[in-house]
Amino acid sequence: MLFEPDLSTPYLREAARLRDAFAVDAVAHDQAGGRPLDQLRLLKDSGLLRLTLPRAFGGEGQPWSTALRVGREFAKADGSLGHLFGYHCSSQHAAHVRGSPRQAEALYRASAEGNWFWANNANSAARSLLGKWQGDHWLLNGSKPFTSGSHIADRVHITWIDEDSGRTLDATIPADRAGWRALDDWDAFGQRQTGSGACRYENVRVEAEEVFERTGPADAAYRTLTPFIQQSVLLNVFLGTAQGALLAARDYTVNESRPWVHSGVERHVDDPWVKRVYGDLYTRTLAATALADQALEVLDRVWEKGDALTAAERGEASITLAAANAFAGNTALDVTSKIFEVTGARSTARGLGLDRFWRNVRTHTLHNPEEYKTRNVGYWFLTGEPPVPSGIQ
Repeated sequence: MLFEPDLSTPYLREAARLRDAFAVDAVAHDQAGGRPLDQLRLLKDSGLLRLTLPRAFGGEGQPWSTALRVGREFAKADGSLGHLFGYHCSSQHAAHVRGSPRQAEALYRASAEGNWFWANNANSAARSLLGKWQGDHWLLNGSKPFTSGSHIADRVHITWIDEDSGRTLDATIPADRAGWRALDDWDAFGQRQTGSGACRYENVRVEAEEVFERTGPADAAYRTLTPFIQQSVLLNVFLGTAQGALLAARDYTVNESRPWVHSGVERHVDDPWVKRVYGDLYTRTLAATALADQALEVLDRVWEKGDALTAAERGEASITLAAANAFAGNTALDVTSKIFEVTGARSTARGLGLDRFWRNVRTHTLHNPEEYKTRNVGYWFLTGEPPVPSGIQ
């Protein structure tokens, strides 16, 4: 099958099985939105939620490249699930990047044992959540926007502002903590099951031991890799969505599309225009896949370096990732839009759900502007200076 993963790898074989299961009712789930509880149950049963946890602590010990290829497979059927799985993996490692080895080990073990699904409630750009130290614990009040996965999470990575000092703190809390709730108010036209709306905090207690103990300099290169992971999640959601849309459109064209009245051919697939459009979209998707796979290799390499990672190595890696991300996003937007030119008016039927691919990519790319990625790459090409690490890079 075109764009099929390496099925000799058991984790990708399981991802392909789940992808096919998700595809059965992906259109209905997209139209309904809300909480993907059926899909979450399948994910938990698969064991893939432990994929990147270290083997020593009960996980599978797989690299980021494997996890992100799993998310890519899910996105072929449902971009929301690729997004949620990737952000789950990212949040699992929050203590490893931002806390102490002791905290990371404890959370790894607990996550593996509990088969936790994690969510990201740590949008550092939002200063709408404040905390007050109460002598032996923190008390949090306010809200946080763009909290993907919080509506179905077992555990949540959070950040807040100390209202006395103004500094940002990190912690993890269980999703059933008193006073914390996901509003489940996400109403965008795409990524409709991600729960990426707001969360409310009303006198939420955070214990001292739940707060991350930062070790070493906060600006060390390795401590700035969280945006790399998040951008890699988006990159592979873009790519998986493009691949899934192209395959779905091909099947419709082969089996359902009628030739244009002025085409002079009896079969739609024999129309030179149709051939050229599919050839172009397939070629560009292949190129995006190659760039994405290169970026995965780079991510694995910088992650494995740990505290030994240098700023120069991080800067070089950021260019590879930015280029792949920008190209995949633009490719996915073109693929998910142009397929309609060669599938025909009947392919816009709501029941087919081909529009979900474009809606998901368009929604996601607006949170991840290609313009700034491309400028970073261009400036590096001209000057040799990589972009400065930031929470949204």
